[in-house]
Amino acid sequence: MSLFFALLAQAALPGRQEIGIYAGWGAFRDAAPARCFAIAEPLGRPRPTRPFASIATWPGAGLRHQLHVHLSRPRADGAKVTLSIGQRRFDLLAGPTDAWSPDAATDTAIVAAMRGGRSMSVETRGRNRRPIVDVYALQGAATAIDAAAVGCARR
Repeated sequence: MSLFFALLAQAALPGRQEIGIYAGWGAFRDAAPARCFAIAEPLGRPRPTRPFASIATWPGAGLRHQLHVHLSRPRADGAKVTLSIGQRRFDLLAGPTDAWSPDAATDTAIVAAMRGGRSMSVETRGRNRRPIVDVYALQGAATAIDAAAVGCARR
């Protein structure tokens, strides 16, 4: 298990359970709030901000396959955030350091693209005007996403 997954499993939330680790992706279940998620950190050297991409299922809210990305650096005000998988491009809604898909249909399209992709990148411009490019390997992503969904279905 990578240091990232070990720290995540021990994170402050009581009731967090590891469902499984699948290549570079982990699947976890939280008791409160009730949710299950697949998560990975970008390729490259470790960063102090702990960037990640996750796909979550929130059974109490009826949400499934919801994308959340935590960027490796704060983005510039007004900078567009784009997620790319193969030839597919998705514009994301963004805060200073986080991004989400704009709606459930886009979440579904992103997960479908992840299932057939080798890697995905999240790109924007940082506050210093330099590019931010976080790249994620997708090996194990589909299995972790499915494991997380099943983990919440069994509640």
